[in-house]
Amino acid sequence: MSRKETRKETLEQAEEQVPTIRSGRATLTDFVTGRKRRRGERAVVPEAEFSSYYDKPVLNPPVWRSPEIPGYLFLGGLAGASSLLGAGAHFTGDRTVATAAKTGALGAITLSVVALVADLGRPMRFVNMLRVFKPSSPMNIGSWVLAGYGPLAGASAFSAITGKLPRIGAVATGGAALLGPAVAAYTGALVSDTAVPAWHDGYREMPFVFVGSGATAAGGLGLLTAPDDESAPSRNLALFGTALELAAFGRMHKRLGMVAEPYRAGRGGKYMRATEILSLAGLAGAVLGRRSGILRRLAGAALIAASACTRWGVFHAGKQSAKDPKYTVVPQRQRLRDR
Repeated sequence: MSRKETRKETLEQAEEQVPTIRSGRATLTDFVTGRKRRRGERAVVPEAEFSSYYDKPVLNPPVWRSPEIPGYLFLGGLAGASSLLGAGAHFTGDRTVATAAKTGALGAITLSVVALVADLGRPMRFVNMLRVFKPSSPMNIGSWVLAGYGPLAGASAFSAITGKLPRIGAVATGGAALLGPAVAAYTGALVSDTAVPAWHDGYREMPFVFVGSGATAAGGLGLLTAPDDESAPSRNLALFGTALELAAFGRMHKRLGMVAEPYRAGRGGKYMRATEILSLAGLAGAVLGRRSGILRRLAGAALIAASACTRWGVFHAGKQSAKDPKYTVVPQRQRLRDR
């Protein structure tokens, strides 16, 4: 047999094992490109398993710590929404609620900055963020918002407590109310601007979840401190915040599919279940406790706790999703197939 005939026979045997060179190449890259194999094609390489590389996850989990960062997220939302409540009570003449909300906003934003600085390690790291203005960075924009909001919240609370400089206090109250929604929402954009699957994939709804959670906490604070005849605005804010938070989270959970699993399982899932129970209990107490001061205050405490559980739940769900490779790999493959 000649060399030419031997080569031809070898090629014929190879074609029996692999349909075509082109289809063989395609099967090698199916798991990378996400392209579905055509009928008759056979995979040369088995599907990749979701495992780690030298016991390392696909993503490095966030280095943020608890309780500093969840506390920072919670207190910022409470402060921003409390400024809105304080402004409304100020202009309707509900002085007790106005004073409590303004004082609560100042205390919450102060503790929020303390928690942030504690996580950063040095106060100058926060100051250094103000050296530039970068609209594409939620952290940078958030630092500028905090820098503007803090003094306004302080002036508003000072005027409410002491009764001095009422005109300046009114202007500061309005300014804090204008920046309040940004303070409550920007942390949602901040966590979404990461590679953590449970945070990043929820970028559409996360700011609404955080705003609703902040309004729930502020409404709970108002129910704790308001007299019977001034509790209606706090109750309405709590109803609005809880409805917004649960609706936005439900939509996010449905849209995320399997990436939403950490919000229902593990440590994050426990916090989110506590949020639902405490929110519903707080709403029931707020509605039924219109004539009962004790029941109304218990409802306020439950709503504040529900808001805190939301932030801790989001925090731990994100860390859990970063540790498991499937929450990174499977959605990437699906997006490639969709394209």
